[in-house]
Amino acid sequence: MDGAAQRGGRLMLDADAAPGGYAGRVLRRLSASPWTRAGLLAIALGFACYGLVSQWPQVRAAVGQLAAYDVVGAVLAVVAGLGCMMLAWRALLTDLGSPLSLPAAIRVMFLGQLAKYVPGALWAVAAQVSLAQDYQVPKRRSGTASLVSMAITLVVGLVMAAVTLPLAYASALRQYWWVLLCIPVILAGLYPPITKFGLDIVLRIIRRPELEKPLSLSGMARAVGWTALGWVFYGLHAWLLVGDIAGRSLHILLLSAGGYALAWAVGFLLIPFPGGIGPREIALIAALSPVMARGPALVIALASRVVMTIGDLVWAALAAALSRRAGRAPAPYAADRVAFPANIGENTTKMGGPPPAA
Repeated sequence: MDGAAQRGGRLMLDADAAPGGYAGRVLRRLSASPWTRAGLLAIALGFACYGLVSQWPQVRAAVGQLAAYDVVGAVLAVVAGLGCMMLAWRALLTDLGSPLSLPAAIRVMFLGQLAKYVPGALWAVAAQVSLAQDYQVPKRRSGTASLVSMAITLVVGLVMAAVTLPLAYASALRQYWWVLLCIPVILAGLYPPITKFGLDIVLRIIRRPELEKPLSLSGMARAVGWTALGWVFYGLHAWLLVGDIAGRSLHILLLSAGGYALAWAVGFLLIPFPGGIGPREIALIAALSPVMARGPALVIALASRVVMTIGDLVWAALAAALSRRAGRAPAPYAADRVAFPANIGENTTKMGGPPPAA
């Protein structure tokens, strides 16, 4: 695993390290001070909104070339896709032994997700780890679920690109052969024992206890299934936007879905760019070059970015509304609660206490 991933793992999982450790101080402050977390949330929202406002002239021009109903459809597809990705992460967390209710999972996933707009690697995952502690989810589990979820999203996206792009146009195989080479290696890494082996190595490096148990094959399969469905919705959003300029056909659908998946992967792997801003758009313009000129492709790339940002903000607004409605949950999902013996009522009766309730 590379240095960035090791630093990210340490940031997420090593909050109980030496008192002077930077990551430990950050996560302890995030957990202890609601004002600090509110401030960081406001900063993340500011970055997200700034991305819309700063590009507004280009945004307005891009949207003007697209049918309004297709833009709305793309937003709905993105919202559905993000929901599927959340359910994949929730399935992994459940498999690790820390199930969350749907409202709690929405709050942790999508409020934490806003931190991806803050420059710096893996802040979103660190925020999710901190928010999950409100529900007594151990940091190892929430960090592991987030890391594995990100890996599954990347793998399924690359598989989609490798399958759809060669079917869309013949020269794609010559251009993107390297994607096919990556897939077998990454797929092997998703086999649960291998996943646990790799994560345990990282945990030993940062001097943290190993995972209690590996992810099960069924748990990994559920996460992969939800992620694949999410990528179907992401591909649909791209097709709705591209189709307004390039036309509607199976060829355009395959190119849109595969091109967006490849562009997302490029933006994801270039960690210093928050939310993949910049590299994703450049890669999408290149992927769309067989069917449109650079100018229209830039319009699609900008419109896609806006639609994805709107999707993030829609889910974040829902998460904030759920938080205000329910308040901070007392975390009935704790995995490390004290287990009382099954015969506690019998023992209490023998000591003269009240009989157990029926």
